[in-house]
Amino acid sequence: MILTVLVANRGEIACRVFRTCRELGISTVAVYSDADAGALHVREADAAVRLPGAAPSETYLRGDLVVRAALAAGADAVHPGYGFLSENADFARAVTDAGLIWIGPPPAAIEAMASKTRAKELLGIAPLHAEDVTGADLPVLVKAAAGGGGRGMRIVRELGDLEGELRAASAEAASAFGDGEVFVEPYVENGRHVEVQLLCDAHGTVWALGTRDCSLQRRHQKVIEEAPAPGLPAALEASLLDTAVRAAKSVGYVGAGTVEFLVAEGRAHFLEMNTRLQVEHPVTEEVYGVDLVALQLAVAEGRALPPEPPAPRGHAVEARLYAEDPARAWAPQTGVLHRFETPAGVRVDTGFVSGDTIGVHYDPMLAKVIVHAGTREEALRRLAHALERAVVHGPVTNRDLLVASLRHPEYAREEALDTGFYDRNLPALTAPAQGGEYAAVAAALAEAAGGKTRFGGWRNVRSQDETRTYGDHEVRYRPARDGGYEVTSPEGVRVVAAAPDRVSLEVAGVVRHFEVTAYEDTVHAGGHRLAVRPRFTDPADLQEPGSLLAPMPGTVVRVADGLAVGDRVAAGQPLLWLEAMKMEHRVIAPASGTLTALHAAPGRQVEVGALLAVVQTEAQEEVPA
Repeated sequence: MILTVLVANRGEIACRVFRTCRELGISTVAVYSDADAGALHVREADAAVRLPGAAPSETYLRGDLVVRAALAAGADAVHPGYGFLSENADFARAVTDAGLIWIGPPPAAIEAMASKTRAKELLGIAPLHAEDVTGADLPVLVKAAAGGGGRGMRIVRELGDLEGELRAASAEAASAFGDGEVFVEPYVENGRHVEVQLLCDAHGTVWALGTRDCSLQRRHQKVIEEAPAPGLPAALEASLLDTAVRAAKSVGYVGAGTVEFLVAEGRAHFLEMNTRLQVEHPVTEEVYGVDLVALQLAVAEGRALPPEPPAPRGHAVEARLYAEDPARAWAPQTGVLHRFETPAGVRVDTGFVSGDTIGVHYDPMLAKVIVHAGTREEALRRLAHALERAVVHGPVTNRDLLVASLRHPEYAREEALDTGFYDRNLPALTAPAQGGEYAAVAAALAEAAGGKTRFGGWRNVRSQDETRTYGDHEVRYRPARDGGYEVTSPEGVRVVAAAPDRVSLEVAGVVRHFEVTAYEDTVHAGGHRLAVRPRFTDPADLQEPGSLLAPMPGTVVRVADGLAVGDRVAAGQPLLWLEAMKMEHRVIAPASGTLTALHAAPGRQVEVGALLAVVQTEAQEEVPA
C-alpha cells in the first residue's frame, strides 16, 4: 500500500496529483528548483525537498537528485507527472532499484515506446531516416525522440534547411528532456490530431477510454482539446482503438498511456505512444467519470481493473490558458499574476494563484479550464462563457483567443477540425476586442474618481479636456457642472456613474458596467487589459532604427555561425536564438542591410526589451549623412 508519494514534477500536474493523494489519504512530497521556491506545488505538499539550481538540467531532469529526495523524505512511491523524466526508462529503473514504487509503466515498455522510431517498428511502420530524405519526401517533420509538447519539433519544406533544423531541434530537445535524439517523419498538412487514452493493469486488462481531438495547436503544442473526438466514422474510430490496444499489448504495457494519430483523408497515421499521463487527461476523466491518477495509484499497488471501463457520457472540452501573446508570435509573458479567479461550476487545474509570479524558466501555461456537458455545443458555449468571465489580471494571456476560438463558426463545425486552424484564422482571432475604447474611458474616469487627476483651479471657468491614453485608445474628458464627467472623445458616450473601481457608461442607448482595477503599468476594465501609456516619451525608450530587442526574457543559446559586426544580412535571415519557457525563439533580420551592432553571446541572460543587435537597412544606408 502506498502511503507517501513524491511527484517528480512541478506546477499544475504536481498540484493535480497532490489533490488525488489528499482524497485517498496519501501524504505528498514536492521537489522544487530555486526558481520554484515559492510555487504553489511546494506550498500544497506535506513536505518539500530543494533541488539546487534553476535550469531543468540542474534540477527536475536530475534523476539521481529526485530519487535521493524521495528517500530523504520517506516517500515510498514516485509519480513522474508529464514532461521532464516522465518517459525516461533509466529514471524509472533508478526509482525501483532504490526500493520505491514507480507509478508508471515498466521501464522496458517506456524504452520500447519512448523512441518514436522504435515504436513505429513495433507496429510494422518503416521509419524515415534523416540521411535518406530527398526533395520528394518534403515536407517532413523533425521531432524529439524522447519528448513531446511541441519542443524539439520543426517543419522542413526545403531540403537545404534540414541539417540546420535537425541541429536546432536536437539542442531544444536536450534542454527540455535531457535527450537530444531527433528523427524525421512525413509531415501531413492540416490533418486532425486524434488520440486514444489507455489504462492497463498488470493482470492483462487493457482499457481503451475513447478518443480525444487535440487539433487546435500552436507551435505543435495543443491549445484546446475535447473528448470524444467528434465526427469520426465508426469504422475509423474502431481502427484507432484497436491499434492503440495492440500497441499496449505489444510491450506488456501497465499504467496510463496515450497513443496519438494524425487523421487525414479518412486514414489514420500512427504518430507515437506517450508512456505517461497527458496534459489533456481531464477531458477523458470528465466523460468517463474516473480519476486517472487514482487509477494509476491502484495499478501501481498491483490491484486489478474491472474487466470493462465505465460507459462514456456527454462531452468535455479543455482550454489551456497561457501567459503568452498570440498576436506577437505567441511570445511568452512573465510577471505577477495579480488576480486569478474563475467562475463556479468549471474545473480548473492550475499551478498558480493570485499573487504568484510567472517566471522565465518553465512552460507559460497558467491553467487548464475544463467543462463537461451533455453535448459538444453546450460544452463549447459554457467554456467560452466561463473564460470570458474569468478574472486574469497580470501579464498578457491567450484568454481572448480561447474565447474567440471556441465561438468560431469553423470550430463549431466538427468536420472542419484540423491542425491548420490557427494558420488560417489567427489574424481575425487576434484582432483587438470590440469595446476597448469604452474600457479606456472607464479606466480614465475611475482614475479621476479616485482623485488621481488634477483639474484646472478655476471653479467657474470650463476646464480644458483631460487626456489619458490606455493601450491604443486616447480618451478626452472634462468635469461636468453636476459634479460628474463629460466625455468628448470617443463620441457618443454618456457617463452614468463613476467610482474608483466601477464605471457605468451608456453607448447607443445601452448601459454597460466596467469593473476597474489599476496596477502600476496596466489597467483591467470590463475584461479588457490596457497598457498605461505615459503622457510624455521617456528619452531612454528611444531606440536606434533597426534595433532588434528581446521579445521576452530568456537566454541566448546560439548566434548564427560566423556572424560579426559589419556582415551583410538578408531579410528573414536568422541571427540568433533565444530560449525562454522551454521554447526556442529565432531572432531574424527585419530587412536586408548591415549588422552594425551585436550585443548577444551564447549564455547571456536578457530581459524583455534588451538590445540584441542593430541592422542598418539598405534604405537607411542610402540616406545622405
